[in-house]
Amino acid sequence: MKICCMNPISKKGLKLLTDRYELTENLNEADAVLVRSANMHDVELPDGLEAIARAGAGVNNIPLEKCTEKGIVVFNTPGANANGVKELVLAGMLMAARDIYGGISWVKENKEDANISKDMEKSKKLFAGTEIKGKRLGIIGLGAIGAQVANMASDLGMKVYGYDPFISVNGAWRLSPFVKHVTDIDEIYKKCDYITLHVPLLDSTRGMIGRDALAKMKDGVVILNYARDLLVDDDAMLEALENGKVHRYMTDFPNPKVTHMPGVVATPHLGASTAESEDNCAEMAVGELMTYLETGSIKNSVNYPTCEMPPCRGVCRLCVFNVNKPNMIGQFASVLAEEGINIPDMQNKSRGEVAYTIMDADQDVPKRVVDRLMQIDGVYKVRVIKAE
Repeated sequence: MKICCMNPISKKGLKLLTDRYELTENLNEADAVLVRSANMHDVELPDGLEAIARAGAGVNNIPLEKCTEKGIVVFNTPGANANGVKELVLAGMLMAARDIYGGISWVKENKEDANISKDMEKSKKLFAGTEIKGKRLGIIGLGAIGAQVANMASDLGMKVYGYDPFISVNGAWRLSPFVKHVTDIDEIYKKCDYITLHVPLLDSTRGMIGRDALAKMKDGVVILNYARDLLVDDDAMLEALENGKVHRYMTDFPNPKVTHMPGVVATPHLGASTAESEDNCAEMAVGELMTYLETGSIKNSVNYPTCEMPPCRGVCRLCVFNVNKPNMIGQFASVLAEEGINIPDMQNKSRGEVAYTIMDADQDVPKRVVDRLMQIDGVYKVRVIKAE
């Protein structure tokens, strides 16, 4: 099977590929794609493409709807870069609290001053700050990164408030018992000295930090955005910085507006730019692709449901992608029964408007059977995987 890397991928991840795989630069012959930030929206996806794995969390660069309709599974790597982002959030809080950036800039500007050791004692009051211990931190989004930020801040003595209406049971277990889970985001806006964002960019979150949200916040609040650029309304943020509502805006997403704002410390999207994060993301992405290509099992997909099965118990495995509507499984079963094909094991899962079914067969499934399954209204794709 052939893998196309559309961005440089950590060698530590690529080393996991067995001799069943080879790398190719030709997308048209690829069975799967590994990608980081390359924009795939204008890329013609070949019919033979089975999967795309994003070595990172965000998938804004991948055409999810098109992939879904072609039966292409899109994976991401949730949590693989969480520690790297968490540490940068900590750096952002410390820089906002202590004006470390201003102090470093002063030293550079006065590097030729022969009396710098003496003069700095007079000037350092310009960069005096506060400690983060005892301050209130509001975390919007308690996924892999948000949970780590919450626990770290709690350990540092901050009073931590977390908001996430979609938090899972496993996510809740990851949180320190000292993190206060709030159900009204306004409580974070009104009470917190620091507010950090850890949510995906969706229609519902685009521009969520706008004039209405900022108006509810404490004067002198610090906003940290190491998640996605468009979560913050730039025009509203400029007004808030100029009138003192926001003391500092710490962001990992500079743009032409942000770079000209007062009170901004911006980094060039460094959140996951650590050797460890890149290795972790690559290893997870490669593992997801190999598992799916070899067994049909899906985990950490953003467009199809999680659906996992033990190794094939039959001669081959059928994997069917389809619209989630009544009687689809019944129609699959009817076709297979008419063809005399026994199914000793199967798994079916749905996610919103789509569904995915894995069926093990006791004998080979000829092409005519695949064609009959494909003729069922609502079927996107049928894969046949030979058992080892």
